[in-house]
Amino acid sequence: MSEVITEYRNENTKDIDILSTVEMVKKMNEEDKIVALAIEDEAEHIALAIDTIAKSFLKGGKLFYFGAGTSGRLGILDASECPPTFSVPTDMVQGIIAGGDRAIRTSVEGAEDDYEQGYKDAEVLTSKDVCVVISASGNPKYLLGVLAKADEVNAVTIAVTCNSKGKIAAEAGQVICAEVGPEVIAGSSRLKAGTAQKMILNMLTTGSMIKIGKTYENFMIDLQAVNEKLKDRAIRIVAQIAQVSHSEALAALLKSDWEIKTAIVAIKTGDDVETSRLKLRKHAGVLRKLLSELDFVAGI
Repeated sequence: MSEVITEYRNENTKDIDILSTVEMVKKMNEEDKIVALAIEDEAEHIALAIDTIAKSFLKGGKLFYFGAGTSGRLGILDASECPPTFSVPTDMVQGIIAGGDRAIRTSVEGAEDDYEQGYKDAEVLTSKDVCVVISASGNPKYLLGVLAKADEVNAVTIAVTCNSKGKIAAEAGQVICAEVGPEVIAGSSRLKAGTAQKMILNMLTTGSMIKIGKTYENFMIDLQAVNEKLKDRAIRIVAQIAQVSHSEALAALLKSDWEIKTAIVAIKTGDDVETSRLKLRKHAGVLRKLLSELDFVAGI
């Protein structure tokens, strides 16, 4: 197989092993600055992917991340953070790694080369789902197996990679390619490539959740208030959006089982909790739509 860009030597870091520690850090930081610019170049492709995922969610579909090694772990990390952040079901966004759960903590040799296992792991996909395959090099046979099965069931496929010439870029329906160049340490794609993938996955889930109404302005209105820090955040959010005191916000949250949107609607309308929940359901849970309607009725 021909050499890929993620394996090139970085001409700027050939002396990294003889630099002072602070010079080493600065050199690494200079390379990391490349990442955001590479992602900026992919803004339109990322936006298309966000719209695709949001449409899938609204139709009852799910988002699946598939990856090997670092890429797989990043997918699992992003998926695991969606339920507490946006109060979505645990199966709405899922991360699957080559080699299974054992590969989350330890390397499973040869897992990325297992086409058949990728095909088998992708049997969870349906035509309503979005399949995102993640790889710096873009060449794992495991992901080619995933894409083959995804195509069979007509799931939408998106490749997140750092190599435009990789095989998954040729096979996926949509491609997001942040070409960050050679790594500080040749071939160590957990560095710039890993950072790029993490940033892109953040955008995909955050953007799609915003699109389906999981935020109001830039407030996290569907968070699960499961600890003191998050309860305090919930109180502040309700107080700011509903324009009431913290004590009034707390009282409303206690009545609504710490459901931020329900508490806000109850304060704004004077309705009881069940009526407030019903009004939210009628607006598909999108708080901005409901509040805009209330403002219109009030002539604001």
